[in-house]
Amino acid sequence: MSKTYPYFLANQPRTPNADLEVRDKYSGDLVGKVAMADKEAIDEAIGAAVQAAAPLRAMSPDQRKKVLLHCVRRFEEKAEDLAQILCAEAGKPIKDSRGEVTRLIETFQIAAEEAVRPHGEMLNLEISPRSRGYRGWTQRVPIGPCSFISPFNFPFNLTAHKVAPALATGCPFVLKPASYTPLGAIMIGEILAETELPEGAFSILPCRRDGADLFTTDERLKLLSFTGSPDVGWKLKEKAGKKKVVLELGGNAACVVDEGADLDDAVKRLIFGAFYQSGQSCISVQRILAHASLAEELESKLVAETRKLAAGDPRDEDTFTGPMISEKEAERLEGWIAQATAAGAEVLCGGARKGAMLDATVLKNVPRDQTLYREEAFGPVVLLETYEDFDDALAVVNDSRFGIHAGVFTPRIDRAMKAWDTLEVGGVLINEVPSWRVDHMPYGGVKDSGLGREGIRYAMEDMTEIRTFVYRDPKG
Repeated sequence: MSKTYPYFLANQPRTPNADLEVRDKYSGDLVGKVAMADKEAIDEAIGAAVQAAAPLRAMSPDQRKKVLLHCVRRFEEKAEDLAQILCAEAGKPIKDSRGEVTRLIETFQIAAEEAVRPHGEMLNLEISPRSRGYRGWTQRVPIGPCSFISPFNFPFNLTAHKVAPALATGCPFVLKPASYTPLGAIMIGEILAETELPEGAFSILPCRRDGADLFTTDERLKLLSFTGSPDVGWKLKEKAGKKKVVLELGGNAACVVDEGADLDDAVKRLIFGAFYQSGQSCISVQRILAHASLAEELESKLVAETRKLAAGDPRDEDTFTGPMISEKEAERLEGWIAQATAAGAEVLCGGARKGAMLDATVLKNVPRDQTLYREEAFGPVVLLETYEDFDDALAVVNDSRFGIHAGVFTPRIDRAMKAWDTLEVGGVLINEVPSWRVDHMPYGGVKDSGLGREGIRYAMEDMTEIRTFVYRDPKG
């Protein structure tokens, strides 16, 4: 049975329409209808956020912690319902959906802990005779009303990475969830509405692109945090004006498997990294560089394990890969595979598509000028190539306009450290795939992959400004 969901404007549910249909990404059945905000509603929400800035700033840290812990308790109580909604609206296998709900809970828990930690320092100003008798301190103060635009692939956790630090710092916000997957954000809104947040502290507004322009251009907003495609993200930055901008964008993450690596362990992690949630992650393993000494064995093991993956109904407990977010996206990636094979690449397994379902696919020898190699696949496809020299492999990893994470499987600490020093990415993971993340670590990319960092404490830094206090002792 489908139901109608409101949007939230200034903490309150409103249902002026039911214009947005949310479909089950596997069956195509109607999951629910969601109210869509127009430009006037968005303008009202921003105005309410401005009015909420002072009372939200005035909330004590323990009061903010209380709000966040209320969310943690309610998420725990509703965990299975949240997972089932996520499974339907995103097509995410149920085991992975439960995992994302767990991360939602952890992210709010981390934010609750950070809300009561001091974020400032004492400054020693007595660095010369002229500053004797002076003392200084800094504190971080909320930046003000924030604008958040979240993507479809992690409707709970990537929304949480914007909402939770905003609540911890005392920043009111307006949020636009992805139209493919708005229900996760709406359910977060239902729980936030149970708290004692001041009126206007939050608004969650699914909307069309024409109305969404205010999320970027309105000068009353002091920060824009966007997670999504690079092309869209950088265009939004150009339009954002004076406000601070944080971008979490795309990637074509690489993983180097060096000589001497534990192949069985590496293959197990590569399978997860490449095909978890059908590869629809900006840190999905897209490129694998295997040392020539183990490339043949790695290929054999990787293909064998890929063929074992269960694909189908995401509600099935055994399903590993479900549908892509839409048939259009599956067709796009199928076309990129066809272009690569026409240019000389070899499909080792997979490549077939039925509707939004695309088989887990392994290719090798994809020419480096191909779209499938240069751009973000954002689907269940991984590319295999061979290298002889470790330094050359690092150079190949860097030969990309993207750079979020990179993985290196190696038993040699000197090569691990060299990778950390050399790779042009936001994070280097040793004996692990780039797809791995814990929610308090700094997370973000360089080059076309983004600007700024998420991870609760690091997001809180972006959502605050430093205010300095200087005291002069008049007695010297």
